[in-house]
Amino acid sequence: MKSIRLRAGKERSLIRHHPWIFESAIAKGGGDSGETVRVDSAEGQFLGWAAFSPQSKIRARMWSFDEKQRIDEGFFRSTIAQAIQARSRFDIRSDGVRLIHGESDGLPGLIVDRYGDTLVAQFTSAGVERWRDVIADALLQTTGLSRLYERSDASSRTLEGLTERTGWLRGEGPTDLILQEHDWKLHLSIANGHKTGFYLDQRDSRHKFASYTRRLQFQRVLNCFCYTGGFSVAALSGGAGHVTSIDSSGPALEVAAANVALNGFDASRATWMDADVNASLRQFAQEGRTFDAIILDPPKFAPTVAHAERAARAYKDINRLAFKLLEPGGVLFTYSCSGGISADLFHKIVAGAGSDAGVDGFISERMGGAPDHPMTIAFPEGEYLKGLVVMRR
Repeated sequence: MKSIRLRAGKERSLIRHHPWIFESAIAKGGGDSGETVRVDSAEGQFLGWAAFSPQSKIRARMWSFDEKQRIDEGFFRSTIAQAIQARSRFDIRSDGVRLIHGESDGLPGLIVDRYGDTLVAQFTSAGVERWRDVIADALLQTTGLSRLYERSDASSRTLEGLTERTGWLRGEGPTDLILQEHDWKLHLSIANGHKTGFYLDQRDSRHKFASYTRRLQFQRVLNCFCYTGGFSVAALSGGAGHVTSIDSSGPALEVAAANVALNGFDASRATWMDADVNASLRQFAQEGRTFDAIILDPPKFAPTVAHAERAARAYKDINRLAFKLLEPGGVLFTYSCSGGISADLFHKIVAGAGSDAGVDGFISERMGGAPDHPMTIAFPEGEYLKGLVVMRR
């Protein structure tokens, strides 16, 4: 068994069961890509078992902190079964569920979503890549399903020295599916959609927005970065008079319009704009248009802390423009999915945007990812999705 030895003092995070070991923390040792290595402190004390990644700055990712644990087929079957069992304890009102959420489920770099009777997996680290076939078999065995599609096309694979790969890993079938979520249905493509095909992490936020719409009777809703219209459908489900939705992807807007039709809503209650969000917000301000509710759910502006400063300016700009378009008493649902932007920093950014716009508001709720995208005590970096619900005063 190969091993790595840490530099003095670098064992503290592992004692707290944090799953990452950075290149700078290692004094000596190594292994092949994805190989399991023993991790020792500078004094030679056992700390855990990890998957080694010779090209990544995160040089090793922890499998286990138990010296008696063997990282073999049994380990993956057991860990996968535990993760899936945990989902039965969450309140998930959808047939689209995240079954494996990487580090939070003890399987760093592995994402697995279930859409009805189809699984979609994403292998983003050297460790899970090495055990790919074992993991695939364990997933089908545990769920009793026969179809598993692979979406290992995330850019993070290049950091691990891995090439992109997509396609059927087990079985075959349609890649265009329909998801049941709360009171509505949504089209998705596991082959071409974002992430594994859909943004399951915003499931509860969409339901919350529908509830606000129903209670406050929004008539004019603006959905920015709408993608395939999940929030737009939620707004119409809640009784919104009209929803204007903006995205820069024409194909995504076509799916969004199909989602409105799929749920039986009047197409005249929805306007779709294939346009730049920032330019559109400025245009609306010049035209004197206002809205009762606005959703800002932009793409990832800051994948790491190194990008935070530039991303903060981008987040502040779109929130400032949105505040200017929001009616007094109106509601802003604003989000950041950037891992490099903390919840505290995001709050400060939104506060600064409000100040620049001359707007104050009540933060009625803080939003995060759906419960099947858990953050653990030992891994706060898992909190990538942050949201604020702000009622303009």
